[in-house]
Amino acid sequence: MIDLRNLSRRGFLNMAAAGSAAMMLPTGLVRPAHAAPLAAIKEEDAVIGFGHVGPITDEGWTWSHHQGLLAVKEAFPKLKKVLEVENIPYSADATRTYRQFVSEGANMIFDTSSNGDFLHEVVRRAPEVAFMECNGHLTMDNLGWYYLAHWYPTYVVGVAAGMLSKTGKLGYVASFPVASVYASTNAFLMGARTVNPNATLQTIVINSWFDPQAATQAGTALIDNGCDFLFGIMDEAGYLQVAEKRGVWAAMWNTDIRRYGPNSYVSSIIIDFKDFYVDQVKKRLAGEWTPTENLFAMGKGVDRDVWGEKVPAEVGKAADAVRDKIMAGWSPFEGELKDAKGNVKVAKGQRMTELELYNWDWSVEGVTGL
Repeated sequence: MIDLRNLSRRGFLNMAAAGSAAMMLPTGLVRPAHAAPLAAIKEEDAVIGFGHVGPITDEGWTWSHHQGLLAVKEAFPKLKKVLEVENIPYSADATRTYRQFVSEGANMIFDTSSNGDFLHEVVRRAPEVAFMECNGHLTMDNLGWYYLAHWYPTYVVGVAAGMLSKTGKLGYVASFPVASVYASTNAFLMGARTVNPNATLQTIVINSWFDPQAATQAGTALIDNGCDFLFGIMDEAGYLQVAEKRGVWAAMWNTDIRRYGPNSYVSSIIIDFKDFYVDQVKKRLAGEWTPTENLFAMGKGVDRDVWGEKVPAEVGKAADAVRDKIMAGWSPFEGELKDAKGNVKVAKGQRMTELELYNWDWSVEGVTGL
């Protein structure tokens, strides 16, 4: 499927609510697919592959997946081989890369950034290989998917932003106009508006997940337009460095990179795939792996980072009180919600489902630029 979904590692997919004690959101899921387990493999005969959209040195998305690979190597030191390719484009080159993994004997392959049909063509031709697609939208007998419910910690960070911003003008550096970005921008502004109902969010789309120069330019433009708090979904620290120079607040994605802007850093949406990857490989080796649909809960693979050094204690305390409510089962994503044109999209008293949050394709009131 060659469309915007394949431009995003965090795109659209199909899912429904289900239960698992291992990774459970108040409204989240881990849903097993109905397929027979693939045959067991001896550790010393096993080949595991990882394909990435960016460089493992990005200190962001790809770096985080690489840490999962290192955890797999540590947990299974006798593996015959671990394959890893960086900077895989969303094109036929992705298909060739995953075909090469199969030809090299891969028994399990992780596509860490949803390549859609570029991957699925290979999946269909290799039924004996287990595939897991991060931010996937399809399951097969040998294909499952996994992702993160990042909108919950994002809402928490939004509460902090609403308290810290003096102007109520928030800025967002966006990658592409895709579901994960809508969920991120909407959750962020909704959190901020619990503190400042008049807060707004201006977005600038740079058409990349990793482009420090473009992110720097976007951050500069947002501040020039009056924004005094920057957020985004980038895999590097470009706009944080701008925020540090200009004396405004900033929150980040993927990892703790506060050293690039220690005075401006508020928090980050922290992600962690290590336990998940180790568990998946363990099941594949044991002959217990079947395709599953996994959404990581807040506190179980995705969360907000420790608050920045300059964040006032009362701000962190207030935001964390909201986090506690979410962890206890409350959802902030309830109606009435209107889109940017004033149309009612979620009726009063109606709670958005995880499917709707995952496939969010409209902006709430107050968001511009998407």
